[in-house]
Amino acid sequence: MRRAVVIGAGFGGLALAIRLQSAGVDTVLIEGRDKPGGRAYFWERDGFTFDAGPTVITAPDTLRELWKLSGRDIGEDVKLVPVSPFYRLSWPDGTVFDYSNDDVQLRAELARLAPHDVEGYRRFLGYSAGVYEDGYVKLGQVAFLDFMSMVKAAPSLMRHQAWRSVYSVVSGFVKNEKLREALSFHTLLIGGNPLKSSAIYALIHKLERDGGVWWAMGGTNRLIAGMVALFERLGGVVKLGDPVTAIDTLGERVTGVRTKSGAVFEADAVASNADVVHSYRDLLKGSRSAQRTAARMERKRFSPSLFVLHLGLKGSFPHVPHHSILFGPRYKGLLADIYDHGVVSEDFSIYLHHPSATDPAMAPEGHATMYALVPVPHLGKFPADWNEVGPVLEARILAELRKRLIPDLDERIVTRFSYMPPDFATDLNAHLGSGFSLEPILTQSAWFRTHNRDDAISNLYFVGAGTHPGAGIPGVVGSAKATADLMLGENK
Repeated sequence: MRRAVVIGAGFGGLALAIRLQSAGVDTVLIEGRDKPGGRAYFWERDGFTFDAGPTVITAPDTLRELWKLSGRDIGEDVKLVPVSPFYRLSWPDGTVFDYSNDDVQLRAELARLAPHDVEGYRRFLGYSAGVYEDGYVKLGQVAFLDFMSMVKAAPSLMRHQAWRSVYSVVSGFVKNEKLREALSFHTLLIGGNPLKSSAIYALIHKLERDGGVWWAMGGTNRLIAGMVALFERLGGVVKLGDPVTAIDTLGERVTGVRTKSGAVFEADAVASNADVVHSYRDLLKGSRSAQRTAARMERKRFSPSLFVLHLGLKGSFPHVPHHSILFGPRYKGLLADIYDHGVVSEDFSIYLHHPSATDPAMAPEGHATMYALVPVPHLGKFPADWNEVGPVLEARILAELRKRLIPDLDERIVTRFSYMPPDFATDLNAHLGSGFSLEPILTQSAWFRTHNRDDAISNLYFVGAGTHPGAGIPGVVGSAKATADLMLGENK
């Protein structure tokens, strides 16, 4: 393999392109939008910098490894700083819980919130460490290409009761309902329902405790920019603003890609970081096997979408930390509305991102930038007119922020805009406007997820949220390692 094309300059595509170029494979990275980043896009408006997301950076060693492949240091391109607390969790009754990996502070928070569950939390942490070792360290960066690979992993999955949900397992260790929510909400950050996502995803708790939660100064977009700079220094080529319209095939082999402008890029291998349904259904129209796969993919369960309200505000807000989770009055009922019933409820939970708490340069002097993110059903479950629904939900979110955090919010707004499910579908070709691709349930994990290499087209590969191991920065960067090992191993 001398030449490779990677479609999509999100975290997964960039990480894979860096690995291939570091190994001496001439790699072209093609991005349809005007900027790299995929879901980690950004906007600059009225002096504010708004990251689209993701904004929770964990497992920094997986990122540092990309630079080490060529003997470089991530610090040459990106300044990562720790964030503490990781999250401030709050409930409508005024209860607050600061979640971090500072043992002294965390024990004090646990003793204040749920004194009878301190020992239960300690045991949960032991469980989380076990699933982290088996589910992430051993399996998280290894491709599952056949059913036997799943069979080999089965004993460890059984040992950790992977068929149970994260919430169910957490509930076996702690009794306080608020603490159960605090220890199970993490799967929402990768598109999973805590009441249904496999207990294996409890590994996120251990991953955060060991690696911390970090911020890239200047925004998540600066981490993307650093990855682009590394890739181009290695000799890689980035093409922006010219979306791939077709993956060309000859028999059961890909020969390259074509773009909207008419450009043709020949390649010995193609890897797609684009949405998996879009890749199979739209880019591989000339392949019968791909069309059969697309039909199967469309029947799978997809993660919810997101409604994101971006705010540029006058003033500073020292009482609002970098990351907050504002739980609503319901947990189980709200999750059922989003995942099962396809309802945009009057109540909701909010992830509030306040980057200027750590990085004042994200806003003009004397100002702050925030975004309020609310999970909502994807377009397949809630096919409404978001031009009508959006303003209603935006007003509800603003009212909740006024009530719980910033009473004079309206007078402080300098600029605001929303990003809605149809935007995910249009800008990212995300199937059903899903925010995270396939829902991370057990029957859509590992071998049951889109394979890192196509079963029929032997030089077609996948990377990113839709393939193994799944969404989130550690997941998609891990998928890049698994896919690169396949591609480079077959190159030997």
